[in-house]
Amino acid sequence: MRAMALTQEALYRELDFDLELSWSERDLPERERTKHVHRLHPYLGKFIPQLVEVLLGRYFRPGQHVLDPFAGSGTTLVQSLESGLDATGIDIAAFNCLLMQVKTRRYELFSLEREIRSVVAELDSLAESDASPAYGSAYLNDWYAPQALAELIGFRELITGREHADLLRVVLTRAARSARRTRHFDLEFPREPQLEPYWCHKHRHTCRPVETASHFLRRYALDTLKRVKEFQRLRSRGREAIVMHADSCLIPLEGTYDGIITSPPYPGLIDYHEQHRYAYELLALDDRREQELGAAATGTGRAALSSYCDGIARVLENVRPALRPGAPVAIVVNDRRDLYPEILIRAGLELEDRHRRHVNRRTGRRAGEFYEDVLIARYAR
Repeated sequence: MRAMALTQEALYRELDFDLELSWSERDLPERERTKHVHRLHPYLGKFIPQLVEVLLGRYFRPGQHVLDPFAGSGTTLVQSLESGLDATGIDIAAFNCLLMQVKTRRYELFSLEREIRSVVAELDSLAESDASPAYGSAYLNDWYAPQALAELIGFRELITGREHADLLRVVLTRAARSARRTRHFDLEFPREPQLEPYWCHKHRHTCRPVETASHFLRRYALDTLKRVKEFQRLRSRGREAIVMHADSCLIPLEGTYDGIITSPPYPGLIDYHEQHRYAYELLALDDRREQELGAAATGTGRAALSSYCDGIARVLENVRPALRPGAPVAIVVNDRRDLYPEILIRAGLELEDRHRRHVNRRTGRRAGEFYEDVLIARYAR
């Protein structure tokens, strides 16, 4: 008989790791891990806001300024604003910067709600859009049914020039992610367009590829409004976030930062550009994929890992002059190849603590476990 996997509760009793940095599904359900603006758009590989809250409480004080040189979807920035700190995030990916700017911007809520509801009221007209098969790029025509693509492009035209166009562009990309021709259970890593009905392991019945997008646009527009309103009530007064679209290896930083909380990309695990390909195609975003660290396309061979280590070390060396003496550097990473001891030494950092945490997933029982290291370091004096 096949042995059943341990429950999370049993696992937590048996393993030795920092319980203040690990949560069971019962203690921290998915709706809490994706609270308010953290769910404006799915993002693979992000760390959870509760982890950032703990690190901010341990190593920072309200009113200080936190830096994240691998800012990704902006978790550090959002939680800093909620915890009473300023934050600066740097990222090479244009879509990441758009998402961070939308999450951290201050909004006049009456104006925002009026515009979103006005756009939603116009969505019915998109159902009459011309579903020409040559409407988009080759990628868009492959991955979207003609009607869905016509509605997405119609929405893009509808929101052009609007006061909150950037926020509505995030709504568009979130809908585009859901409207792709893919199987429901392959939504995170679709391999090829799904053109025929299929047996759905998620819903336990036969499903069909998505044909339209307007229902996603409507749902996500209203959900985005709700989440932004919730965060506006929670964020601290007088605290701001700065988003820089730049290469963290090279950008000169002005001012002084009180420390770093970051989660660098993992080498060869996720293609960070491809996961948002639809956004780059629909919005014609600045494509700098060749400069991104850790892309899955580069693999995990010796040369790729060497390049990854060089890149991370250069970033940590570059930001050093902008940090106050003795500032904490908190790095959250799955260091299963034990790359970071050498990276820290090359960057002039001394390791102070290394905590192991269990990464929560959606189910109480699992076949395998995933762990992260939380590295706390400071620059050598």
